Amino acid sequence: MKGVTLEELRQLALDSKASLWQKACSLNREVKLYLHWSAGHYGQFFDDYHINIDRDGSVYVSTEDLSAVLAHTWRRNTGSVGMALACCYGATTKDLGNEPPTAAQMEAMAQVISVLASVLGIPIDLQHVLTHGEAGDNMDGLDITEKYGMNSTCERWDIAILHTGDGWGSGGDILRGKAIWYQYHS
Repeated sequence: MKGVTLEELRQLALDSKASLWQKACSLNREVKLYLHWSAGHYGQFFDDYHINIDRDGSVYVSTEDLSAVLAHTWRRNTGSVGMALACCYGATTKDLGNEPPTAAQMEAMAQVISVLASVLGIPIDLQHVLTHGEAGDNMDGLDITEKYGMNSTCERWDIAILHTGDGWGSGGDILRGKAIWYQYHS
């Protein structure tokens, strides 16, 4: 893992843009960003994700090629970028546990989304920027898997909520809203 600044991440996205789009277009779709938490500990990073964000908001990349096909979102890895908050070990749908997403992680993820969406030329909306739980339920309209997300089997419900007690399914909207704010205020 390598720590990067947002400006360094911007350059990695520029370097990977053509390849990401070529891979996405080979599937007759646009580039996607998938938002996860690792279900691991703070400071524990996984190379299934292009980008890992630690409890203090620091950003790490597992590869400098953001078009590399990694195993982050079932049947959705080609032509997409997967990012994860390093948190939520022991989380349940009722209690995010002792290592919930931190405010610094949420702000950093929103900034990462903003940078990537701007560079890659995609809007920050449900069709292009999805939590794992939203993707698992095919909420972008791509019906490519049986539903396994936050509103069906709950096998994958990453970022359905960001705080214990949040409205179910609010996490993606909150992060997309913050990312849009950063697009206009950075």
